[in-house]
Amino acid sequence: MPGIDECLLEAMLLPGALGAGVADWTSGLALGAIGQAPGGDHEATAAETAELARTAAEHPGFGTPAEGAAGPAATGPPVEDLIITTRTAYHVLCFVETAFDSSVFLHLWLDREEGNLALARLRLRDLAERLVL
Repeated sequence: MPGIDECLLEAMLLPGALGAGVADWTSGLALGAIGQAPGGDHEATAAETAELARTAAEHPGFGTPAEGAAGPAATGPPVEDLIITTRTAYHVLCFVETAFDSSVFLHLWLDREEGNLALARLRLRDLAERLVL
């Protein structure tokens, strides 16, 4: 089971990966980062993406399961992942589920021309499931 550094190194092996990070969405603290950062600053990127992640995770319209729903959809982080598409890149934010009340997410920045969004989302989900905090 990989720790943060190993997880980030694995994320950077994805085709088109420009940068990756692990952050806490409640505080905006960067727990680890590798590669390039949008805007050039990993700390600022963590704070900005944490604000987006927090908004999605805490918004009742995104996090509320359907009435009468049960099972895995009703437990864990309220949002599984977020995908932001720009003209030149993809940003994939993947929430990490842990035994405790986790507020951690993985952020992967992909070049739009070289990256494969579907593959990145699947691999990031796998990394999030194996990540040891």
